[in-house]
Amino acid sequence: MTDQGNRRGAPRRSSAGRQWTWIGVTAAVVVAVVVAVVVTLPRDGSPDGRQVVERRTAAQAFPGGLAVQPSAENQPGRREAAARAAGQETTAQRIAVIADQPIATWLTDDSVADTRATIRDVVRSARQQDRTPVFVLYNVPDRDCGHYSKGGSTASGYVPWVRAAARAMAGSHAVVLVEPDSIAQIAVCKRLEDSRLPLLRQAVGALGGHGLTVYLDGGNEQRVPVAQQASWLRQAGVDRTQGFFTNVSNFYRVDTERAYADELADRIGDDPHFVIDVSRNGQGWRGTWCNPSGAGLGQTPHVTRGSTRLDALLWVKTPGLSDGTCNGGPAAGQWWESYALDLVANRKRD
Repeated sequence: MTDQGNRRGAPRRSSAGRQWTWIGVTAAVVVAVVVAVVVTLPRDGSPDGRQVVERRTAAQAFPGGLAVQPSAENQPGRREAAARAAGQETTAQRIAVIADQPIATWLTDDSVADTRATIRDVVRSARQQDRTPVFVLYNVPDRDCGHYSKGGSTASGYVPWVRAAARAMAGSHAVVLVEPDSIAQIAVCKRLEDSRLPLLRQAVGALGGHGLTVYLDGGNEQRVPVAQQASWLRQAGVDRTQGFFTNVSNFYRVDTERAYADELADRIGDDPHFVIDVSRNGQGWRGTWCNPSGAGLGQTPHVTRGSTRLDALLWVKTPGLSDGTCNGGPAAGQWWESYALDLVANRKRD
């Protein structure tokens, strides 16, 4: 067959020449594609295009260390003072083991005015101590899926409530733990599946830009498969936070909980950090999450040296507050003195 190019008077090319031309064109296309990909990726994003914040060191996340609650917010401290006033010195000394430690302040009141007042009191005290306050947002709609701690804000009122709380915390360098149980509970409360994660993502957005360090609900070991929890955390906006918290109001030991958290962080990707609640895990898992017998205080809360992704061991749950009307306890969130004294008696010795 006659070559069409040669028929038009074009010079004949060898097969080798055509091969090198094809290789050159292909290489140029590949380079162009690579350049385009590099240019269009977010500056601080992951390969799949997710925007990822620059995580802080433990010292940056908790400047000055952990603040102790002011007396108005310190429930164990108020009971300690009452015991001393009543001449119950031994009881007061035991409760002081709890009251003297840094404990997170839970924000559960749907009133914006009352929430702001609590935040300002805690922030003012933390500034006087030159330490970091830790807050827990616990007001998400359909909280606890209608169980012992049921309640929470309305769907339309929640994000404005978070926004108001964020403004009150602005400039305080506070640490904010966003809604314990809010993500992990989806596994057993299917009605939360469609609404909960978008709402939490909006909450993360409302907390941004105020100099706060935010952690989302990472559940705890043996609760939700790691791949599922990681997916839910990404959907909730963990990439725009410091990371996640685990073991809140639960009893798992630090070593196994930390192994779980590291596995979860690996699955999420982009190196999220985490904190662990050690308020009542001194005797480890006791067979139930709800007021188990034989539980004890965990390690003294403290910020880590920052050599790993573990930022701090915290007392998130207030030791001595009931988990609910189980195992003889009062309503969730109520002071249960005999249980508090047992936690002290069974505490882990640092």
